[in-house]
Amino acid sequence: MSQPFNLFRQVALLVFTPQCFDNYFIDFNFTDGPCFKATLSKGLGLALILGSILVKVPQILKILKSKSGEGINLFSVTLDLTAISIYMSYSLVNGFPFSSWGDTFFLGIQTVAIGVLVLFYNGKKVQAALYLVVYLLACFALCTATPKQVLWTLTSINIFIVVSGKLLQAWTNFQNGHTGQLAAVTLIMLLGGSAARIFTSIQETGDSVAILTYVASTAVNAVLVVQLVYYWKATEALKNKKKH
Repeated sequence: MSQPFNLFRQVALLVFTPQCFDNYFIDFNFTDGPCFKATLSKGLGLALILGSILVKVPQILKILKSKSGEGINLFSVTLDLTAISIYMSYSLVNGFPFSSWGDTFFLGIQTVAIGVLVLFYNGKKVQAALYLVVYLLACFALCTATPKQVLWTLTSINIFIVVSGKLLQAWTNFQNGHTGQLAAVTLIMLLGGSAARIFTSIQETGDSVAILTYVASTAVNAVLVVQLVYYWKATEALKNKKKH
């Protein structure tokens, strides 16, 4: 094989399994069902990882621009961060393909940034620094010193953590009658990402706990998106009032 083809193969193997690459580009067999599913899953996984690099950036920028974390429930953010970190550690320790969980790494970085900013703009600068330090130490402990069985147990209750965190934010929105500093782009991307992760988890891990976690996450993310639409006018009216 030529050098350019070998280079193409190395790049393509980020999405295709070796068998599927040979099926498509050597045997020209484009009707292999299992290969289609595997390739679609890998492609979706990589797309989600790339998207996750920026998914919560609109939320972070919105907080920075307004210098306020109004309407953002810190306990909800912390529960979300806990769920993300537990699943990331569980996947890493179990050797799951990076394409099936890599987005949680970037989501974790952005979520802890949101938590720190909310505390910082609430005038709690020392607590903001402690929040970051405690999170980093917890991640280190989860990835290096926590037995697999404990991680499995933590992951099995992740569904409760995910649902509780999102519903707390939904309750805060309901009480306020608006969605405050929650970013529309972030909420919509999180909904799409969690829905796509149901398929990639089925295809790449077959782990029932992971699959159920993403099903639950999709359902509660949908609740927040519905609230976003429902409270849109009230949220815009609040913004305009503050401008004047």
